[in-house]
Amino acid sequence: MTVPDQTLAEETAPMRIAISHTTRYHFDDPVRYGVQRLRLRPRDCVVQSVVEWSMTVEGAVIEAAYDDHNGNNTTLVTLNQGVSEVVITAHALVDVRDAHGMVGPHSGFMPLWLFAKETPLTKPGPLVRALARRFTLDGVNDIEVLHELTRAVKDAVAYEKGVTDATTTAQQALELGKGVCQDHAHVFIAAARLLGLPARYVSGYLLMDEGTAQDAGHAWAEAHVPGLGWVGFDPSNEICPDSRYVRVAVGADYAEAAPVTSLTQGGVSSGINVALDVAQQFMAQ
Repeated sequence: MTVPDQTLAEETAPMRIAISHTTRYHFDDPVRYGVQRLRLRPRDCVVQSVVEWSMTVEGAVIEAAYDDHNGNNTTLVTLNQGVSEVVITAHALVDVRDAHGMVGPHSGFMPLWLFAKETPLTKPGPLVRALARRFTLDGVNDIEVLHELTRAVKDAVAYEKGVTDATTTAQQALELGKGVCQDHAHVFIAAARLLGLPARYVSGYLLMDEGTAQDAGHAWAEAHVPGLGWVGFDPSNEICPDSRYVRVAVGADYAEAAPVTSLTQGGVSSGINVALDVAQQFMAQ
């Protein structure tokens, strides 16, 4: 199997990325009861370290902070009774190094075999199975094959906003032929599992070339390759994640790695506003 040059990754200075992320939830009617589970704090791992982190909530109370079953930094908040707006503001400084997508051996509470099982969002339908049948892993050129799969996913699902949502499955995205990074990740994961590899969803941030202001975070996939461990692939950009990518949460699919999940009684939502800024911060030499 072809293995990327890890020496270069070790010698390359990390990139420091500054993230400012504000989400406003508006409710037409006052909320009687509500809880939110937040996965917004980037993960410390072999490819990145969190230098600074802060989070504030308005209209809600932080009740607990813990690592969930996937090892994600998780915060549980309860919404104030009668609230009509909730504001979550997070700031982070993260040093990220380029490891050619490699994240290392599996760790955490969840056994590796669980990431080989299908989920509601990654259940393979006919189009997913047809896509996977185009590829074969031989234990020698697996990374090259996964890069080919990455390109095939992008070709099959053209990037277009507003066509899919958080409930769109991998099969549905292929049927539509359109979607966003979340859909690309789900299709890749579903196909990789059919090829016999555990695979998982990654939510995070991407430093863009065209500016710092963004309207949403980013998502990609990781496959567990024998002899290498977890390796990231971003079908939306047809590359392995590098030092511009900040990992926040992982899971079997989007549902387990979503930045925010909510449960409310009353207070029908009238809209969500997101203000996100991802920028490089230059470090003093």
